[in-house]
Amino acid sequence: MSTDFEEMFELAPVSLWLEDYNALHALFDRWRAAGISDLRRYLIEDKARVAECSRQLKVLSVNRRTLELFKARNLPHLVANLDRVFRDAMLQAHIEELVSLWEGRLSFSSQTVNYTLAGERLEILVKGTVLPGHHAQWGRVLVAIENITERTRAEHRLADSERYARGMFQESPVSLWVEDFSVIKRLMDDVRARGIDDFRTFTNVHPEFVHRCMEEIRVIDVNRRTLEMFHAPDKTTLLQNLDQIFRDEMQPAFTEQLIDLWNGKLFQQREVVNYGLDGERIHVMLQFSVLPGSEESWGLVQVALLDITARKKAEAYLEYLGKHDVLTQLRNRAFFEDELNRLERKGPHPVTVVALDLNGLKATNDQSGHAAGDALLRRAGEVLGKLADKPTCAARIGGDEFVLLLPGADARAGQQMMERVRSLVELNNQFYPGAPLSLAMGCATSKEGERLEATVGRADDRMFDDKREFYASGENDRRTTQSATLD
Repeated sequence: MSTDFEEMFELAPVSLWLEDYNALHALFDRWRAAGISDLRRYLIEDKARVAECSRQLKVLSVNRRTLELFKARNLPHLVANLDRVFRDAMLQAHIEELVSLWEGRLSFSSQTVNYTLAGERLEILVKGTVLPGHHAQWGRVLVAIENITERTRAEHRLADSERYARGMFQESPVSLWVEDFSVIKRLMDDVRARGIDDFRTFTNVHPEFVHRCMEEIRVIDVNRRTLEMFHAPDKTTLLQNLDQIFRDEMQPAFTEQLIDLWNGKLFQQREVVNYGLDGERIHVMLQFSVLPGSEESWGLVQVALLDITARKKAEAYLEYLGKHDVLTQLRNRAFFEDELNRLERKGPHPVTVVALDLNGLKATNDQSGHAAGDALLRRAGEVLGKLADKPTCAARIGGDEFVLLLPGADARAGQQMMERVRSLVELNNQFYPGAPLSLAMGCATSKEGERLEATVGRADDRMFDDKREFYASGENDRRTTQSATLD
């Protein structure tokens, strides 16, 4: 390749492949000599013949965008894994490309599916052409691949919306509302005519305008699923109580909806909160669309509401599990490490660390069973949880290991925190029979320029000193905590 071509090839914004189809041309010649005339039928009869054609294609070079798109380290890495790139849904498209070449066309195009080396599905548009000077034997073929995944996904979403609109309104599995926004359109046109350009600022200064617009929504119809979702016995009851459904968190979302309309966005999606007539909080995915033919007046608007309450609860629970220890309800080690990194970067400094360890857990597990040991851990969680007012962080970071992070706290604050722990442990032991709760403790305060990991390490060392003292003294049944010397 010439220097100019090489530079254009390498820097092209689409994936480019320079390939050698010479062996494919020779294979086609042999098949023709054997009497094959209908290549499409011949390939469909035995898919192994398609694979044979693919093996004849030699990749000579690809550009930088290709390696990025398919997540390959280099050309050898990509070529060695082509079976992972070209598979499954692309078979029929590849057959059509081969037929185009068989029938004498020196270019081909198709829309198909490829896969990255990480297994991600790519919707792509393929265009190939035999380069001038190589028409006889196909020695050089330039193939361009455009990633149209996002565009295709958007098209699929739009197609889904259109299918909803064409469906049976009353039997739709989602809540559907047909509404009239024409008065809102006139109100907004009046604001625009007054020379208002920044509508977001206008709504911030005049929240009463947003409230007025909410009052001017005219509901034309709702479907059966809407009545079920909002616990309404009939349509009349629902429409007479809209103020109970659209309230509280709804106004900010409606403001954003108006701003999108101001900016010409006639199709919108967002998550909002509504309420059932029984007061139940309902999370919904709202899909808003000005129906065709009403773009100028907004006289017909369709709103589809999908109940995602269960999903939101599941997401909240999963988020909780990702940051909390289930047994003690304290923060978990992952959250503690993230918080430690955040405090190291942003402060406030100094940071005081109280390391704690549950005394006697193994003995309790051995003598009374793991249920009794878990009860002790839960009690430790109760004590430390009462101390975890922001910005303090209480976390369980191991089997019987706990930590308190005190941002912006000095050594004196750490000492006071340990005194509070002692008091709460003593109080806790008064209300629970069986094995007493006992915590070994060590405290350290960060020094200027010191990594917080080192601070945690110093607190741990002092806690272990305290723990050794506890066991050396033979006070395994004592009902108080011990603490190491502070900074």
